[in-house]
Amino acid sequence: MTCALELKDIHKSFGKTEIIRGVNLAVQSGERIAIIGPNGAGKSTLFNLISGRFGPTSGQILLNGESIAHKKPYEINRMGLSRSFQITNIFPKLSVFENLRCAVLWSLGYKYTFLKFLSGLRDANEQAEKFLKMIKLDKKRDVVAMNLTYAEQRALEIGITIAGGADVILLDEPTAGMSKSETSRFISLIKAVTEGKTLLTVEHDMGVVFGLADKIAVIVYGEVIAFDAPEAVRANPKVQEAYLGTSTADSPAGGH
Repeated sequence: MTCALELKDIHKSFGKTEIIRGVNLAVQSGERIAIIGPNGAGKSTLFNLISGRFGPTSGQILLNGESIAHKKPYEINRMGLSRSFQITNIFPKLSVFENLRCAVLWSLGYKYTFLKFLSGLRDANEQAEKFLKMIKLDKKRDVVAMNLTYAEQRALEIGITIAGGADVILLDEPTAGMSKSETSRFISLIKAVTEGKTLLTVEHDMGVVFGLADKIAVIVYGEVIAFDAPEAVRANPKVQEAYLGTSTADSPAGGH
């Protein structure tokens, strides 16, 4: 069975400094994977490699069996992988609806044509309305994006991320900066909008990790030291040592 995403012996060096040191990871279609680890472990670098911002020094990255290791980010996106960032990326001066409509255009085959008025693109408008409801911002339809609350902007970015039709979604610290109540609602939102899709998320909030992930990959010093179901990872002595500096039976929940 072909994995949705597979990393084979991935290495990444910047000059003489090796950041990623032989990562292997096989993600099945529809799985929700959380990537955790101490600060400086290489989590963001790994995301940058998968999404094409960096090319690996060596190793293979396969998306649905096809190599993406040295493709450009937009090429990888067109192959079915989409990513959100730690810092919210939206069109601040467009309305919520207009943001989502821009996101669906390529997947509907319009590409970069400016020969038609967007208001006349019925399928694009219908798709944008669908995602508007999905991210629960239909009451903010015509609000300019920069006037949304922080949590609403994050919801809009996730809407943009999924609206392009990608099957593999990467979310980089999606709940960073949110209150506990906002985070709780956001976990439910992420589950709903990524239903049936493959999800990888980098996350520091262990409540989010254990509430969202089918499996957890733990990265320490550029290596995956554990990749398993949440409870198995929680009980793993290597993980406890990486987070707490001790092999006790304590959970890593007090770490990052």
